[in-house]
Amino acid sequence: MLEAMTGTETETERPLRADARRNHERILESARLVFAEYGADAQMDDVARRAGVGVGTVYRHFPTKEALMVELVRQKFRLITATVREALEQEGEPLAVFADVLRRNADAAACDATLQHALAGVGEHIWIQAQAEQEELSVVTGELMARAQRAGTMRADIGANDIAMLMCGVCATMAHAGPGFDWQRHLELVIDILRPR
Repeated sequence: MLEAMTGTETETERPLRADARRNHERILESARLVFAEYGADAQMDDVARRAGVGVGTVYRHFPTKEALMVELVRQKFRLITATVREALEQEGEPLAVFADVLRRNADAAACDATLQHALAGVGEHIWIQAQAEQEELSVVTGELMARAQRAGTMRADIGANDIAMLMCGVCATMAHAGPGFDWQRHLELVIDILRPR
């Protein structure tokens, strides 16, 4: 399994021809929809059918279903990290900038709530293979938080791992359709507890 993953990483890091790159993106977009619909029970045939490509094309890009799920998890962390990096370039009151990042990432997650729920149910072995992306997100989140903490507008006892845990809770609220479960209110409560008491 590790050999298969190593081969996948090498293949996806090499520059792809334009048509191969289009297929790669089409496969990932289809996988997002298929995994959102079927969860971990989704099959590569389903992904290929939704992407409009042969299943062999899917396997050339992702030799196993696990490799495809790992890439979806990695993409999730890369997108969040990109938003945090953009915020590091912004001026403004540091906690307000940080809160805006949380809102933007939560909005993106809400548009993909069923996929978030599906990915939350995959095994730990999938998440471990996205460790580098998680660590990068933790580092840049910590940098953004440090600005607010130096300014005195964010509690000093909050760390990047706390934010990850709190945002997982917000995402869980998105997946719960019961009355009184409003993820936006949940998020604002999260933001409020970041302020010094």
